[in-house]
Amino acid sequence: MAKRGKGDGGITVIKRIEEGGHGHHGGAWKVAYADFVTAMMAFFLLMWLLNATTEEQRRGIADFFNPTNALASAASGSGQPFGGMTPHSAGNMTSDTGAIRLERGPRPTEQELEEDESDRPAEPTRRTPGPPGDEDSRASRVDSVSDPRPDSTHEAAAEPPAPAPPPMTSEAARRLEAARAEQERFEEMADALRQTFLADPALAELARQVLVEITPEGLRVQLLEADGQPMFATGGAAPTERARQMIQRVAQAAARLPNPVQVTGHTDSTPFRGGGTRSNWDLSTERANATRRMLSEAGVAESRIRGVTGMADRDPLLPQQPQAAGNRRVAITLLRQAEHPNQGAGR
Repeated sequence: MAKRGKGDGGITVIKRIEEGGHGHHGGAWKVAYADFVTAMMAFFLLMWLLNATTEEQRRGIADFFNPTNALASAASGSGQPFGGMTPHSAGNMTSDTGAIRLERGPRPTEQELEEDESDRPAEPTRRTPGPPGDEDSRASRVDSVSDPRPDSTHEAAAEPPAPAPPPMTSEAARRLEAARAEQERFEEMADALRQTFLADPALAELARQVLVEITPEGLRVQLLEADGQPMFATGGAAPTERARQMIQRVAQAAARLPNPVQVTGHTDSTPFRGGGTRSNWDLSTERANATRRMLSEAGVAESRIRGVTGMADRDPLLPQQPQAAGNRRVAITLLRQAEHPNQGAGR
């Protein structure tokens, strides 16, 4: 730097060069470290508060930071701390006090109003309720314009009540009670007959060949043949020991009721191989008659036998399998005696 005397009157220029500090001497990392330490301190403080406060205090804190929002369309606070609960409603951050509830009311009626330019105050109009909804709008619509009377109302025409059933006479009541009692006896006999075959180990194997059902005609017990387990000799009417045991149990149950008995024999669609003029009609009738004799021997009075019929293969139990062994059967039906009050009305 050159120096001149004071009397020269020249300008003195001083040039200073400042060198920047080295990278490792900077302070930016200190700010980031301070933020990290502050965040960690806040986190541990939060953990301490969660452990030091009670459940009710935490709910109060959560409710303080989440004020009530009556216009919220859905519950808020899902997934937030403290379980999203408030002192008002369990499971919802939004309080239900003072909430707005929307309900669908009557639809207002439209009225055509004429503009009145006079200064006379408008007269109050009579309020007419609108229809309660879309479904009942036609039935309950009130039209005040077409009603000439100012205070009259239209009422929807109600449907006439259904006619009451005619009173039951004493005879009809007696028939109904008799029919109920007979139905109960049939049900009790059906249960007892099923238990008879299932309770006896010697008859348990025969239970799958017994079909007990209550029909409009009465209580029908069908004794079915199975493959390898016939009830009668092939092509004949001689009963096997299996058939005798089954018919004896049915006769013991039927002897406790006074109802008449109908016996019907059935065969499969296999043509009769006996030759001559005999056919499945004769075979089914002979087997039904043999069953009648065994019923009489087991205790069923002969006077109770209403009829013995052979149906051949005209009424198969398994129509899709006309030659199945189950179609070869004998049906013992205890006919109904009580007449329902509605029966015989057209006679």
